[in-house]
Amino acid sequence: MKPRVHDPLRLDVVAFAKEAGRLEGRWPLAGFVRLAESAHAESRPGEADQVAWQAQGEQRAQRGGTPQTWLHVGAQAQVQLECQRCLQPVAVPLAVQRSFLFAPDEATAAQIDADSDDDVLVLTRALDLHELVEDELILALPLVPRHDACPEPLALPAEPEEAPAERPNPFAALAALKRGGSGSH
Repeated sequence: MKPRVHDPLRLDVVAFAKEAGRLEGRWPLAGFVRLAESAHAESRPGEADQVAWQAQGEQRAQRGGTPQTWLHVGAQAQVQLECQRCLQPVAVPLAVQRSFLFAPDEATAAQIDADSDDDVLVLTRALDLHELVEDELILALPLVPRHDACPEPLALPAEPEEAPAERPNPFAALAALKRGGSGSH
């Protein structure tokens, strides 16, 4: 029997796991719209920028129960983000490797999630692997992207030519009012 052809944009996870299916490929980084929006304004993804991805299905036997459905997903990409020190583009390599346990419904997913550290998703008729990969890459973005050493020296703010006039301490003004009285009693 010829194995089924699996569509990564409409993946039947149960059938994929039963067959221990494997998919891999490359998608244009620009096609990951939400991820591409994170890129530096002057370094948006081009045609050559790709996301390499792979997915492997697995069914694990359980003692006295139905087999567990698992999906193992990996992805690698490089995104040009804005360095938070110098504000120039910085190439940030992203790599994710995640395994998801699929539950038949929300209640079962919540129960499994409470009892284990596994990542749990609810089974759907057709999983969009492209969307799942994008979600995982977004979660892998650094909170504060920056160069190890910025390519250009940081511009320091210019020294003011005149020192600002000394502002009176507001607490000293209150103390003077308290000592001298307000004159309205």
